[in-house]
Amino acid sequence: MTSAQQQTDPRREQLHQQALGRDEFPVWGGHAVVAVTDQAGLSAALAHVKRTVAAFDLACSSFREDSELALLNRSPGEDVVVSKLLFDAVREAIRAARLTDGAVDPTVGQSLIALRINPPLSDQPVRIEPVPGYTVVRLDEPNSSIRLPAGAQLDLGATAKALAADSAAAAARAAAGCGVLVGLCGDIAVAGEAPEGGWQIRVTDDHRDANAPGQCVAIQAGGLATSSVTVRRSGDGPDAVHHLINPGTGLPVDGPWRTVSVTAASCMDANTASTAAIVLGEHAPEWLEENGLPARLVAHDGAVTHVAGWPAEGDDL
Repeated sequence: MTSAQQQTDPRREQLHQQALGRDEFPVWGGHAVVAVTDQAGLSAALAHVKRTVAAFDLACSSFREDSELALLNRSPGEDVVVSKLLFDAVREAIRAARLTDGAVDPTVGQSLIALRINPPLSDQPVRIEPVPGYTVVRLDEPNSSIRLPAGAQLDLGATAKALAADSAAAAARAAAGCGVLVGLCGDIAVAGEAPEGGWQIRVTDDHRDANAPGQCVAIQAGGLATSSVTVRRSGDGPDAVHHLINPGTGLPVDGPWRTVSVTAASCMDANTASTAAIVLGEHAPEWLEENGLPARLVAHDGAVTHVAGWPAEGDDL
């Protein structure tokens, strides 16, 4: 597990970060950031991150008709042989569901289709109802196959992006031979030795707007993830809905938090916890404290709660 530390000298941060190698590129409706502690390793790190992102997109995307996940979702009742990457991604999604007692559940795909957040798989109407639950997913590791029952649709948005960040950071670190930070749409993983003072991260509702109200923190290892109901939405105005689903109803979560950021031993664990906190609602601070997960929770009215050692100083909301 890692913890967030307050960044207290913005001028020192700016000068320090200028000495690092850094690049970014668009991905999944947001942007990816790759930073290294040695400029000479940036090219190799960037190439490995892009390769990892492309592999995860082809395997796990809910927005590509040719993805492995799309094929699996179109094959109810069949044992579908999948790549190691997709098998591991689904297994990690089920692990996340177990760790959160089903608060983070990968079988929310049908709800996301009904809410027009994910594209439909067919012309058949889809109803919103409680999700089938992760226990209906059958994994056959010796044969690398997965079976879904009729009515179960997987969406890996709550976990695969974070898993991709962890995988990309590990690959980039090995290729670059130095410390690496990888951010994929706000899900951040670091590997290798951090720069002096740690990796400086701006936490806001939306990673695409670094100037929005938020907080600057630093991490030395592991990962940091932010989940928010203010992004990945469908519709406009009062009819707009967000993508974080309450598995018990199949509807978007209606809770007290608009944004939750968590730091943990990996980006995967951080994202699992930040998503679970949105779903758990008023019980989230206690759950995060019990699990020793430093977190920053922002209510709909802008009030901020810091738990489990997340620094309280420096918030500019």
